[in-house]
Amino acid sequence: MPALKEWAVIVRALLTGEQIIDVRKGGLRETDRHFSLEAPAFWLYPTAEHQQPELIKPAYRRWVAAEIAAAPPDRGIRIGGWAQVVASATITEPDDIAALDSKLIWTQDYAASRLHWKRRDPLWVLALRVHRLDEPIELPFKDAYAGCTSWVDLEGLPDDPASLASEPALTDTSFEARMKLVADALPALTP
Repeated sequence: MPALKEWAVIVRALLTGEQIIDVRKGGLRETDRHFSLEAPAFWLYPTAEHQQPELIKPAYRRWVAAEIAAAPPDRGIRIGGWAQVVASATITEPDDIAALDSKLIWTQDYAASRLHWKRRDPLWVLALRVHRLDEPIELPFKDAYAGCTSWVDLEGLPDDPASLASEPALTDTSFEARMKLVADALPALTP
């Protein structure tokens, strides 16, 4: 099962249930230079690459430094959970990203800039059911994991994350309520 490489602060927001969506355009080294959904479930790989506090809403900026301080030494990777995609959409309109503002910890300006980067490509919105591992897994960093790409095959993780003890980041009731808010904001979201 692949790992989705994402800012550590966004992974924290997902693992704590603060956010249930991720917004992706893809990195510079994507297969065919475009983002695609490689798997319906994936590990969450937190990274500090490109992460900047000023691109996060003020209430969450302190998380950036906290995540950097808590990272394993020698660029090690701490996998704290995994996600299942429950719905997705691709968007190209500024109104769609504006409708999601209250559901993201990114600033509105940064989210809008992601929409305009690589203009021909749509912005992917992934609604995720996130699970926190009872015991995070620490892996050594390998050069093959470096670079601006979304998907990484991390060595040393089981193929089935459900084989490890974990719990949903949100209760079923809380998740369903949040999903309704996301679906109301973005009707194009489909299972």
